[in-house]
Amino acid sequence: MGGRLWAALLLCLPVFVAPAFAGAETKPVLAPIHRFIDSMNKGDANAAAATFAPDANIIDEFAPYHWQGDDAFAKWGADFAAMSKAGGVSDMRLTLGRPRHVNVSGDHAYVVVPTLITFKQRGKAVREHGTFTFALSGAAGVWRLAAWAWTTK
Repeated sequence: MGGRLWAALLLCLPVFVAPAFAGAETKPVLAPIHRFIDSMNKGDANAAAATFAPDANIIDEFAPYHWQGDDAFAKWGADFAAMSKAGGVSDMRLTLGRPRHVNVSGDHAYVVVPTLITFKQRGKAVREHGTFTFALSGAAGVWRLAAWAWTTK
């Protein structure tokens, strides 16, 4: 094979290998993500906040777009509630897909998960496809969300 073909194959390798990382060994890393999503779907902000590491970062599609610190989730939640009220958004539900990428290196992890968000906007059903990208940190076998970013398709 020519050098360009090998280079192309090496560039594609993460696409072919990434699903293999989503096995049993990654369940502890995925657990806080599932707890976060389940808590959000139940409307339990305290349980959702408990999944975060100190000094967390959040990036989302509405202003001010970035929240950071020990109270990042609370600040994001207040801004999200204000945005939802102004936009007539209600009945939100998050559904995670199969992780596209899970990479664990010691006590750090990176996870990319396609996600469907359904909600009503002024009474009309809306479906938004996008991707959550999470960075996690672990200590003593406990994983926490260090950061997440939401990207719409």
